[in-house]
Amino acid sequence: MATGDYSCTKVDEDDPTRCQAVIKTKGQCRNKAVEGGRYCMSHGGNSMVQAQSKENIRRYRIAKWQSRMNEFADDPGVKSLRDEIAVLRLMLEERLNMCHDSHELVLQSHLISDLVIKIEKLVSSCHRLEGSMGQLLDKQAILQFASSVVEVISKYIEDEQLLNLVADEIISLVGNSDARTSDAAEE
Repeated sequence: MATGDYSCTKVDEDDPTRCQAVIKTKGQCRNKAVEGGRYCMSHGGNSMVQAQSKENIRRYRIAKWQSRMNEFADDPGVKSLRDEIAVLRLMLEERLNMCHDSHELVLQSHLISDLVIKIEKLVSSCHRLEGSMGQLLDKQAILQFASSVVEVISKYIEDEQLLNLVADEIISLVGNSDARTSDAAEE
């Protein structure tokens, strides 16, 4: 890593840190080369310093990104895309709120449609991810759960007619829930 004083300092002719540049009229440059380099700042040693500086910046960014990746990897919420969906929906809402008339809406239509497509893709990805992680209930699991609920209720309700009404209403809710789930999947 290049550090130190990079001003042009004159050195003895036999100094091993002497700049290796050769000047046609004067011979070898008498300035001190940059630390770790062959040339002084006047003859290109600064390019080595700049290259090392760029490399240091690159290493810093990689370390910073690695740190953020580790934070995300340790966050249990990362396996859900719901926050990202919310951010995109807020962005869409803000973009729509910026439009005060139909002319502005037409001008913003490309950005609006782009956000809608991104939201749709993210919702689909979220649905697939949650399905693969077992966080979504399929119709059979919901019906099994409803059956278990009716069974629990039957322990406390002896009136068979009332129990049938409760069971029908729960099954109706399951049917409506199933319709909402398929609507969400189509979004």
